[in-house]
Amino acid sequence: MVKERARILVVGGGYVGMYTALRLQRNLRGELRRGEAEITVVTPDPYMTYQPFLPEAAAGSISPRHVVVPLRRLLGQCRLVIGEARSIDHTTRTATITTLATDEEGAGARRLTYDELVLAPGSVSRTLPVPGLADHGVGFKTLEEAIGLRNHVLEQMDIASSTRDPAIRDAALTFVFVGGGYAGVEALGELEDMARYAARYYHNVTPEDMKWILVEASGRILPEVGEDLGRYTVTELRRRNIDVRLDTRLDSCADRVAVLSDGSRFPTRTVVWTAGVKPHPILAATDLPLDDRGRLTCTAHLSVDGAPHAWAAGDAAAVPDVTASDPGGRECAPNAQHAVRQAKVLADNVTHALRGEPLDTYAHTYAGSVASLGFHKGVAHVYGRKLKGYPAWFMHRAYHLSRVPTVNRKARVLAEWALAGLFKREIVSLGSLEHPRAEFELAAGGKPSQEPPHNPKGSS
Repeated sequence: MVKERARILVVGGGYVGMYTALRLQRNLRGELRRGEAEITVVTPDPYMTYQPFLPEAAAGSISPRHVVVPLRRLLGQCRLVIGEARSIDHTTRTATITTLATDEEGAGARRLTYDELVLAPGSVSRTLPVPGLADHGVGFKTLEEAIGLRNHVLEQMDIASSTRDPAIRDAALTFVFVGGGYAGVEALGELEDMARYAARYYHNVTPEDMKWILVEASGRILPEVGEDLGRYTVTELRRRNIDVRLDTRLDSCADRVAVLSDGSRFPTRTVVWTAGVKPHPILAATDLPLDDRGRLTCTAHLSVDGAPHAWAAGDAAAVPDVTASDPGGRECAPNAQHAVRQAKVLADNVTHALRGEPLDTYAHTYAGSVASLGFHKGVAHVYGRKLKGYPAWFMHRAYHLSRVPTVNRKARVLAEWALAGLFKREIVSLGSLEHPRAEFELAAGGKPSQEPPHNPKGSS
């Protein structure tokens, strides 16, 4: 039993936030029933996105609804607050949050008090001051961005098919991806595969008409799978007529022209930015210790160093890797493989701390990496073994199917994959979903708004 009534605040509903809250409500089942504990989860979305499936959702291989897990269904013993933490004063154990109703209430931000704090806000896209990027670029980190990008690519093919202007056609069929990590390579591979398939249904657009360009500032892509498989990936992409530019940067994309550091210029209507991530801004609005990269400084117990009753894991935390030959010099990689396992240890340690028990040490030897390059294509480096092509692609699907939360989602994803093997791919663009009131506004005699929606996650 806990020593006294405990109020646990979990900031974030991603991998770490969801799995931590899920395990806490199991560990503290009796305490929650007796009113001795309370778990509050603050998250901007009422769902957790399984990000490894975003490329397949963008390509239409998986329904968007099956890439997300509804938190209200999974976290039935937790209090779910849909909003964002704006600042945290751990000295007074107080968090300032805003919700969807904050502006309408007119009372300002709310203040939540807590006894134990779990910070798991994740990360946001790391951007650079590239001219035109804020106006024309799109990320690939959320489900909204993935589905918006799918609709956009198909819409560009429609534009190219219907225009008589060769300049407009060329720009519509040029797709520039910046960043050679997992997100960039998998998104490019899946979308190029989808567009290649869709082209067979256009009378005047062929795969050879499209230009797919991958821009990477370093000399290699997919560093997680090793140098050999990285080179294989470059060769495989180039064999598919994808232009891979290594040691190259995007200097500008103003006026819908992508200007690269090697002097190349590409008129384009599509610039996808996947060049890394950075810690969530909420970390800078706390009084907790941060490292030189803006992450929370943590111990191997997943507690924030020097801040009792504060815990963190995932992208927001710098956790020492105790399995490394030089533990003091290495930290756990910010990926899903560590995040899911860290969440379990974190929840157990919060439980141990409340009950006055010894804490567990987080230790996990990195198993390897898998990456999809499109349908039936992939690379994998797992437990020292290297796989290419179909075996790697199959391993990618099998691994992530085993990791996606809930039996419900596993069954739905597996069913969709089975049906995809029997029926043709969907090539429909539903871009009008991003502006659902436009048709009614015209019918009612008004004019469709040209302003971007107030929802920051909506498409502009």
